[in-house]
Parts: sequence; structure tokens; C-alpha cells
Amino acid sequence: MYTWFCQVVILEKGRKGIKMKEKFFNWREWLIVMGIIGWLVACQTSPEVTSWKPASSPLTTHWGKKVSPQNVWKVYPRPQLRRKDWLDLNGLWDFAILPVNEGPPQEYQRQILVPFPVEASLSGVGQKVTEKEKVWYRRFFSLPSAWRGKKIYLHFEASDWETTVWVNGQRIGTHRGGYDPFKFDISSALKGQGDQELVVAVWDPTDKGYQPRGKQVLEPHGIWYTAVTGLWGTVWMEPVEETHIEQVRIFPDIDNEMVQVKVNLASPQADLNLKAKVLEKDKVIAEKIVSPEEELILPVVKPHLWSPEDPYLYDLEIEVIKGDQLLDKVKSYFGLRKISLGRDPQGRVRIFLNNRPYFQLGTLDQGFWPDGLYTAPSEKAWIYDLNVLKKLGFNLIRKHVKVEPRRFYYWCDRLGLLVWQDMPSGDKFIKVNEPDGQRTAESAAQFRLELRRMIENLFNHPSVIVWVIFNEGWGQFETEKLSEWVKKLDPTRLVDSASGWVDRGVGDLKDIHAYPGPAMPSLEETRAVVLGEFGGLGLAVPHHIWQKEKSWGYRNLTSFTDLTQAYVELIKKLMVCVDQGLSAAVYTQTSDVEIEVNGLLTYDRNQVKVFIDKIAAINHQVRNLLD
Repeated sequence: MYTWFCQVVILEKGRKGIKMKEKFFNWREWLIVMGIIGWLVACQTSPEVTSWKPASSPLTTHWGKKVSPQNVWKVYPRPQLRRKDWLDLNGLWDFAILPVNEGPPQEYQRQILVPFPVEASLSGVGQKVTEKEKVWYRRFFSLPSAWRGKKIYLHFEASDWETTVWVNGQRIGTHRGGYDPFKFDISSALKGQGDQELVVAVWDPTDKGYQPRGKQVLEPHGIWYTAVTGLWGTVWMEPVEETHIEQVRIFPDIDNEMVQVKVNLASPQADLNLKAKVLEKDKVIAEKIVSPEEELILPVVKPHLWSPEDPYLYDLEIEVIKGDQLLDKVKSYFGLRKISLGRDPQGRVRIFLNNRPYFQLGTLDQGFWPDGLYTAPSEKAWIYDLNVLKKLGFNLIRKHVKVEPRRFYYWCDRLGLLVWQDMPSGDKFIKVNEPDGQRTAESAAQFRLELRRMIENLFNHPSVIVWVIFNEGWGQFETEKLSEWVKKLDPTRLVDSASGWVDRGVGDLKDIHAYPGPAMPSLEETRAVVLGEFGGLGLAVPHHIWQKEKSWGYRNLTSFTDLTQAYVELIKKLMVCVDQGLSAAVYTQTSDVEIEVNGLLTYDRNQVKVFIDKIAAINHQVRNLLD
């Protein structure tokens, strides 16, 4: 009856419009048919439609209001090493919170929406998790038949902090790190067919542990925010051949008009070749075939340079070939740009972009969202933030003690925003006049491990130009040794060893903080001088604040007009600093965050709190001082 009724309605609609009641049924028959249809629809509806809803939250973004288990984070997560086949595992998972020493739950009595962290409203849980608890996830999946015989990787874009994985009851491995993407080879644990069981356990001690954690605390206050536990980045799978591309490193060289590509292969074998192509708007402009042991350098004649004003990207394709057999193919991209130190006409050390002095003006960017916390409600939310900053006339963001998933940096590359990337802080603080702290061997090793991963994972992004190791003495230790180590890991970028407070005279930048400022350090012979934080002008906008009372800013104002004018006055003073040799300045901050109301945007991104045209005009004026 259900199928026949639908077909009749469709035909009737195609000819004369719908007159269902009068033509087909009397009213009693109509009620019976509609009841049957309602029952059938209810039976066919996925549990995901009815079982999930956001937890309560003081604020919600308009992107968050559109989130559902069916549409949550469906974009390909690794934009600089793209393969055709992949399987998205975001959506509703079974979930439980248990004491830290207990094993897996006997029964999962609730669900969570991945990839939102447990504490976030959009997870559907919205619950605090302490260091005495562990969170458990479970879901079932099936593999496409075309994947049989392939090596299968399970990927996690981010999980905070200690993550252990089981597939079909077999323990696969454990990863420690809250900010870096990681993967496991799960091939040996998979069944030949049917549903496969995936179980994940995560433990996170937050500020009770020594691990890098950024601004997360179990008891939020002041400039310290709600903690994040568990999966907070996309979970996905992909099939590869035994021999495949493990990593690609891209070294742009604008001075010699070329790009060098280093390819690491998993399970290399004899008689392999690498074939690489550089494409410009789908047109191949350089191509080369080499053995894996040979140097892979491709010329880029008359290069189109990448900059915030012109964020031009070249496409890159790499194939692994054995005879006539294609073993692997990945797509990537790169920007031709150079970041360095140089001297301006007055002999002062400046930051240079593409061999020219280039003033950088940006915002401190915390990467928090009221409904998703560490996880943006959607990719469109990221794009909105970055586009607003561009419209306001900024060319830089300082990603503050947080590392984003890789697609965030793809959008910085594509839209044209420079990035100073902070290493997330952790462990004990030191004060301004104190020596470097002493960490346990385990704490120091974990910091170095996660710092290395951050650099390696973001290495190919042209937008990333500065590594910030420490901020204001938070967890600061072995400053000189770590600065040298980071510079060896990545000699293509600048190192800011300590932003604000505790400078040891090392690295490429001398960085101070001044609120509201502006101010600048005294000039140096070998380092550029920068203002790593300033501003902090506060404005609480009714109905768009995290809490009704005790909102906080470095200086509080009462209207959009007043905030705009106060910002303009700060930048006028900043111009004097630029004339005297300042190379960059970072305004606090992109958006309000929880009780902090010193953002240019409200926390829910509903209001831009300044007049865009006036801010853009003064920002472009100061940026153009070095032209």
C-alpha cells in the first residue's frame, strides 16, 4: 500500500496536481493510510535522528544550530596528502564515563556526537570529566568490498590526551598527545566481512598532569577555559597498498625558482619510481620521474609568489610506480614563499616576506567555540572567522597555545593569513625574574615529542611562518637548547623562543607583551623586535556573553563606537613603533572566550563589535608603512 500510494501521488502531481483525498480516499481511508505511512517512516528513521540533541550551553553559534549526526564534519581531513578513497567515522558513537582504573563498560547507556569533546554542548553530553575518570567510545563499521586485500589505516585528527584503541577485541595501540593527528594499522584485526567493532578509551588529566594542555583547566576562571576530553577531531579510515607514500616534505625556494620534494615511502621495494607534477590551474608546468633515492627538484620558472595579498597555490601530484603498475597516488599543494630576517634601508633588523620588509598585524586566536569548545561547529565557522579578520585588514593570526586540525591551516593557506603557531603550554609556570623551570624527564620528553609532531605535521603549510615555543613563562624550560633544536628541525621558519615576560636572548624574535599598549622592545643587532600581545579592549554585548556578571577585559568599554575609536587610537600609537623598527604586532583577540570579552567578535560570532570599514582603514594604513 505504501509504495502504490506514493507512485499514484507522483503521477497525479505530474499531470494535474494533487487531489489525494477527493480522488483516492474518503476521510476514514485517508487517516488509516497516513497512520500507516507515519509508522513506516518512524521504523525507517535512523536512531541518530531521534536520540541526539545538544547539551545545554550559555551560547550557541548559528553553525552549531545546524549540526546533526548526519552532517557533522564530512570534509576530507588531510588536505596536503589527499587520496581518493576514505571512510568518515564521525557521527554518533556509544559512550560511557567510568572510573579511571575500570575496564571497558559492560553496557553503553548513552551516545556522543564525534568529533565534539565530552564537555562541549554539541557532543550531546556536556559533562565535566576529571583526572579520576576515563571516557569510552564504541561504534561499528563495515568496509567497502573494494578495500579487501589493502592495508587499512584508522586515523584520528585529534584526541586529548591518552588514547587506546581496540578493533574486534584486539588491542591496537596507545597514543599520547592532545593536538597531533595519529593513525594505527588495523589490518590484522579486521574480520573478512560483516560489522567490525571499534572501541576507544581516552584519559586526560588536564591541569592535574604535566602534559601540554594550553588554556584548559578543570575549574575555569579568568583567562583559563573549560577543559576538553576525548576525541575532538575527525575519525576516519583509508585503504593503501603495502608500499605507499608515508610523508611528503615540500621545500619552496623562491631564490632559485624551484621546489624540492622529499617523499618517505612505507615498505619500499626494488625497481620503484616516483613521478611528480607541478600544476598551475590544471596545466602541468613541471614534471619529473626519479628513483626514491634521487633528489626530487622541480623548476618553477617565474614563480607566482604566495602572500596574504595574493595567496597563490600550486597543485602537486605524486605517484609511486613499479613498471606499469600504479601503487599509490596522492595530491597536494604548496605556496612559494620565503620568510626570513633582513635589514631595512636604515639598517634595522626586520621580518622579511619574499625578500622584502613586511609588517605583520594580527590577532591572538584562541580557537575556542561556545558550543564545540576545541572543535569548531563546522568548517564554515573557521572560514567565517578568517574572512572577518581579512575584512578587518589583518594579515596574521597567532594561534595561541593550541594546535588546530590540518584543514584549518589549509584555509589560512588558501585565504591568505600568516600564522604564528604556539606550542601548547603545560606543567609548571615560572615568573618574570625566575630561571628556567626544571621538568621531570617524562614531562620534558613529552613536551619535545609533541613539539616535534607539531612542526612535522604543519611543515608544508605556507601560511605558518613562526614557531612560538613558550608563552609568558608557562612551562618554560631549557629555552636556549630548545630554540636551537627547533631551528635545526625547521630552518625555513623563524623561532620565537619566548613570547612575553621571560626572554633569554635566543631565537629570531625579541617579543614583549603590553596591555593595552602598544610598546616595543629596544632594537637588537641580530633579532627582529615584535609586540606579541597588546590591546585587550573589552566590551560585553548583552545576550552574547558567556555569563551575565563578572565578564572580564583588560580595559572595558560600553559601545561599538567607543571600542572602534579606542582601537584606532591604539593603532595610531603603534605607527610610531613601526617607524622605530617594530616588525609585528598581535592584538588580543579574535573573539570573546568564555568570561573574557576582549574580542573583536562576540563568543558566538553573532556580532562584530567594531565598525569594519574604520578598522580596516587604519589597519591597512599601518601595514603599508613599510611599502
